[in-house]
Amino acid sequence: MKKRLLIFTLLMFVIAAVVGCGGTKEPATELNISAAASLQDAMGELKTIYEKQNTGVTLALNLASSGALQKQIEEGAPSDLFISAGKSQMDALSQKGLIVEESRKDLLGNELVLIAGKDSNLAKFEDLADASVSQIGIGTPETVPAGKYAKETLTNLNLWERLEPKMVPGKDVRQVLTYVESGNVDAGLVYRTDAAVSSNIKIIAAAPAGSSAPIVYPMAVIKDTKLQKEAEDFAAFLTTDEAVKVFEKYGFKVLK
Repeated sequence: MKKRLLIFTLLMFVIAAVVGCGGTKEPATELNISAAASLQDAMGELKTIYEKQNTGVTLALNLASSGALQKQIEEGAPSDLFISAGKSQMDALSQKGLIVEESRKDLLGNELVLIAGKDSNLAKFEDLADASVSQIGIGTPETVPAGKYAKETLTNLNLWERLEPKMVPGKDVRQVLTYVESGNVDAGLVYRTDAAVSSNIKIIAAAPAGSSAPIVYPMAVIKDTKLQKEAEDFAAFLTTDEAVKVFEKYGFKVLK
């Protein structure tokens, strides 16, 4: 009887050990990706693709205005890779020694457009000066690259001084899009890629060529990352043909 009990006990121990070993999984590596808000849809799709292909990696997307992300990184917030919608934010991090310089790459291009509700009678930028237009959505120029490009464009069109009192600032370009969709403003300036994801607005006009600095999205690995190789691997994935198709699907210009 004692012998049977001993054998049973040993058998249960072995089964428990096997089940325990089989049920233990290595924790996934979490990469923190700081990306401009205008990348929301493209990055969401790329996250799904990448995690499916790399089962040991999860991507934590932090989407906000490039200026806000820059400040977060400067203050030590967790970030492994930064994709900005403007060069100035990346330049600022570079000057402070906060990025891996050799990892920096200009990834994407975009275009600024004037949008309004579907029933709007606006036809061109100059129509914004009309008395019927009381509010215009724009990203805060000091922190939102789309707002900076918008201010440059309107200044070069000799419209900024007249229109400035009508400006309603947004914390990022997606908030500006929401302002227009909801009818809280009469018009707004966003990237073409943002306009493309909304069925509730129409594009009135594209910013004239040369009316602002080129819209470029640089990316770089953050120097303090403890996952440099993993961050570099994801950055490399963003330049593959598969990722390029996703970016182009959402209207981005892929820079070679």
